[in-house]
Amino acid sequence: MASELSGQDRRLLAMLKNDGRASITQLAQTLGLSRATVQARMDRLISSGIIQRFTVELDAAAESDVVRAVTMIELEGVMTRSVIRVLNNLQGVVSLHSTNGTWDLVAQIETTGLPEFDLILRQIREIRGVANSETSLLLNAVGR
Repeated sequence: MASELSGQDRRLLAMLKNDGRASITQLAQTLGLSRATVQARMDRLISSGIIQRFTVELDAAAESDVVRAVTMIELEGVMTRSVIRVLNNLQGVVSLHSTNGTWDLVAQIETTGLPEFDLILRQIREIRGVANSETSLLLNAVGR
């Protein structure tokens, strides 16, 4: 489906990534399209799975107690599917990506404090099939 995206679809997606709160009217004016056309495009992008969810990005001050990190994970043998299944069910794992190189998976973790963060790291290390992991805390955002 991604190859079927028109230039207008790509511009619409870029605008939504930049400001997910933009109104249909604002989007239509910027794109030079009618409100009905923009609404139809958004409906199609949602129903096709291109747009999977809308989210909220909070000001850093509003989230000052949130602990964020990325954990790189090395897997043993053929345990990939079962490890992914367990990781996807851990409360603090907000995204999970396969990767290349030394590490097999990268998990983004968000918790409300260090005790919860420590628990999640321990849970990850105890998953059958996890051979090694390395975690880096995310301190301050320095750009987009």
